[in-house]
Amino acid sequence: MTDPFGRTIDYLRISVTDRCNERCLYCMPEGYKGWAQKADHLSAEQLVAIAAAAARLGFRKFRLTGGEPLIRADFLDIARGIGALPGLHSLGVSTNGLKLAPLAADLARAGVRSVNVSLDALDPARYRRITGGDLAQVLAGIRAAQAENLFVKLNCVLMRGVNEEDYRPLIHLSAELGAPLRFIELMPLSSTDLLTEKNFLSVVELRRRLDAESPLEPLSDYRPGHGPARYWRDRATGAHLGFIGALTTSDFCASCNKLRLTADGKLRPCLGRHGELDLKAALASGSPEALESLLARAIAEKPENHEFTDNYQPARPMTAIGG
Repeated sequence: MTDPFGRTIDYLRISVTDRCNERCLYCMPEGYKGWAQKADHLSAEQLVAIAAAAARLGFRKFRLTGGEPLIRADFLDIARGIGALPGLHSLGVSTNGLKLAPLAADLARAGVRSVNVSLDALDPARYRRITGGDLAQVLAGIRAAQAENLFVKLNCVLMRGVNEEDYRPLIHLSAELGAPLRFIELMPLSSTDLLTEKNFLSVVELRRRLDAESPLEPLSDYRPGHGPARYWRDRATGAHLGFIGALTTSDFCASCNKLRLTADGKLRPCLGRHGELDLKAALASGSPEALESLLARAIAEKPENHEFTDNYQPARPMTAIGG
C-alpha cells in the first residue's frame, strides 16, 4: 500500500513490551513505570493477529522491539507466529543484547533473521553509566547471534560529552565483526531536558570528524536493512557506517516505509508526531477486517514529515512508543 505521498508502506515495527532491564538515558526517563498496572498490554495471540492483518495488506518486513523485547516470557511464541506468516520478507529484533546469548539459537529457529543491538560505548564503566547494564553480556550476545548466522547491526546514540571517546573503538569492533554500525542522533523522545545543545551531536558533524581521521567512501547502494540510515565505508578499517540524522537530514522522511505498533496497542503512523489509532476495540471484536481497516487508515493518515524540529514535546517516552 502507498501513503498520500507515494511512499510504499510495507514495514511494521511492533513493540511487545515497554518494560526494560536497562534504563538508557535517551529512552526511559527516571521514574517511568508505564507498565505498573499489568505485565504486558497485548497477548502473543493479539500481536500475531495484528501482524497477520498487516501481512494481508502487503506488509513484508517486521521488527520486534520494546522496551526490551527479549524479557517477555512468551517472546519466542510471538516470533514463531510472525515468522510463519506467508509472504514474509524479513523478521528482525531490536535488543539491548543482555539476554541475547542464551536465546540466539532459539531466535534463529523461530524465524528471526536479524538483530539490531544497542551499543553506546565500549568502555564498561561508561556503558554502565549510560544504560545501567553489563557490557560483557552484550558482547557475548552479539557473538552468539553471529554464531547462529543472525545478521547483526550495531546502534550507537550520539551524545556529546558522554560517549564520544567510544566512537573510534566502536568502528574497529564493527570492522572486526563485519557488522554495520549506525550512529543515531538524539531525538526528543525521553525528556525535553536531555536534548540540548550541550548534549546534541549531529551526524553531519560526526561524519566530518571521522572523515578527517580516515576518509569515508559513500555507499549509495548499500542497504543492509529497511530503515533510514545513509551509509559510508571507513577506508582505514573497512567498517560500514550508517548515519541516522532525524533532526539534521532535510529529506529524512522522504523514503519512510513504516508504521509502529506501541506496547499498549496503538498504531502510530509517525514516530515524530502524536497521532495514534487504538486497536483494542478491533482486537476485542475478533474481526480481521477491522484490524485491516485501521492499518489502512493509519497509512492514509501518515504525514509527510515529523515534527522533531518544531519544538516537539513528547507525550510519552521512547520505551512506551517502541524502539
